[in-house]
Amino acid sequence: MHEKYILYFLSRTKKKMVNYIENQLEKNGLNDLIPSHGNILTVLYNNGKLTMKEIANLIGRDKSTVTPLVNKLVKLGYIKKEKCQKDRRLTYITLSNKGVEIEAKYNKISKNLLDTAYENFTEEEQNNLLKLLKKLNNNFS
Repeated sequence: MHEKYILYFLSRTKKKMVNYIENQLEKNGLNDLIPSHGNILTVLYNNGKLTMKEIANLIGRDKSTVTPLVNKLVKLGYIKKEKCQKDRRLTYITLSNKGVEIEAKYNKISKNLLDTAYENFTEEEQNNLLKLLKKLNNNFS
């Protein structure tokens, strides 16, 4: 009987997490950002300059999904596009000064999200949850 509720609770949890992130963004004065911008900012904070294809691969999304998110972040001034000097066909995505300036706020939001998500979980429970979620995810591959 409980198997019916696993996907329900996954869906409800995702919705609550998105709401939590939206509230944290607003609380930190970043209301122009949406939760899906977070993955792009994360890979740029961790890797520096990347191509659109590299970003898409790192966040596990199609390039067609990433492109409008990147364009919105460019329009908002958080990132910028730079043509490769050696190969003009390549465009790199990098953080702008504005993007760098919000890194501390962004990291605080990420830490709060993780602290909230894993509150009352032992390390063993966290590891088991991750293992089970990966297994569930692989069932849909």
